[in-house]
Amino acid sequence: MTEMKPRERVLAALNHQEPDRVPLDIGGGSSTTIVIEGYEKLKQHLGIQSETQVLNKIARVARLDEAVMCQLGSDCRPVKSKPPAHWTPPPSAPGTFIDVWGTAWRQAYYGDNCYYWEVAKSPLAQSSIEDLGKCPWPDPIDPGYTDGLANKAKALYQGTDYAIIADAGFKSFWERAYMLRGFEQLLMDLASDPRFVSALMDKLLEINIAGTGPFLDAVGPYIQVFRTGDDLASQTGLLFSPKIFRTLLKPVYKAYFEFVRSKTHAKIFFHSCGNVTPLIDDLAEIGVDIINPVQVSALGDTAALKARFGNRVTFWGGIDTQHVLPHGTIQDVQAEVRQRIRDMAAGGGYVVAAVHNIQADVPPENILAMAEATRRFGTYRSAAQ
Repeated sequence: MTEMKPRERVLAALNHQEPDRVPLDIGGGSSTTIVIEGYEKLKQHLGIQSETQVLNKIARVARLDEAVMCQLGSDCRPVKSKPPAHWTPPPSAPGTFIDVWGTAWRQAYYGDNCYYWEVAKSPLAQSSIEDLGKCPWPDPIDPGYTDGLANKAKALYQGTDYAIIADAGFKSFWERAYMLRGFEQLLMDLASDPRFVSALMDKLLEINIAGTGPFLDAVGPYIQVFRTGDDLASQTGLLFSPKIFRTLLKPVYKAYFEFVRSKTHAKIFFHSCGNVTPLIDDLAEIGVDIINPVQVSALGDTAALKARFGNRVTFWGGIDTQHVLPHGTIQDVQAEVRQRIRDMAAGGGYVVAAVHNIQADVPPENILAMAEATRRFGTYRSAAQ
């Protein structure tokens, strides 16, 4: 087969056709890139000196340099909303900050002097339904969010051959709700106060649509993938029953995805960690095209997953970041990539990526091995062997 351009390759896979090889995404979005410390190690290994740009502050992940993405052979490039122009973060203590929603965050350290941000205080923890109408909600149409994005997306579309993944600032429902309400309190609300949950979801739908509209007006004509999602599951199962999902969450996702569809022809990419198997049919029914990150430690048999859902969704991810990438040998990484390609690539509908972001403890050699193995085993003849 004639070699395809990266955008052609990704679109073919998303349309459940077999391109020249399986596409690869490292750095294309906020859930398929590299944690800052891991990226610094990779750049040092490659001999690349540059100031690391942050793609997502909360996740602490890097916007990869073009030189790095070219060496890795990534087929995707990100376009992400920018900070607001008319809002200034309130003063906060060192190691903390307050976001535009009023949620307070603090640094939570783990090994090797690395840290994540975790919620320290949720502004709606004590709120009632009546309070929702009086809250100081963020302004979703602040012009800063889209400043210069139309020109950037157009330049990427016209000046490169890469698939463009768009990441709007207003798109979350379940995760935003628990950041605002508190995780434990929101779980209790699902059972004891579903009216509050429904009212909060309706408010988030209003804000998310208001913010996503200008974003897609700017980038919609140029993008191939629109990234959204919420973590709906843990490693062992859903965070709530399918019935609760269908009653309280599915309607707002459906309305939001319909709005996105009205603004762009891009495929809808839904990120959820954990075992979301019981919800994949529901997500496909309301317009989700892509399931990410394909957490193999939770989902299990990826061949069975492909057989069950592969005609409805594209799987994007699947390379284990819990065990193989941080602790495996180069040969282990190669075997992991080859297995996922065997299980999920046939007939299109698969993009190789790590299960969520590549963490700080992943050796640079294993990142390079993942990219090289995708090129080596990513032809569909290899996938069938």
